[in-house]
Amino acid sequence: MNNLKKLRANKTQKEIADLIGITTSHYGFIENGDRQPSLKVAKKIANVFNTNIEGIFFADAHNETLSVDILNKTG
Repeated sequence: MNNLKKLRANKTQKEIADLIGITTSHYGFIENGDRQPSLKVAKKIANVFNTNIEGIFFADAHNETLSVDILNKTG
């Protein structure tokens, strides 16, 4: 999953999609995790939210990996 819904806050999907230059439905698919954005679109999304790509799309995956690593170390 990603953090787009949280980052979007009180803005509509259409407002964000217009800023990025993609359709509302395409943005909706990305936000819901049904599609992965191209690198170009991911960069535009990160710029709109003034953050980095990793903070939007990889935070959960990193936490899962970290949890598995910690479990393996603790036995």
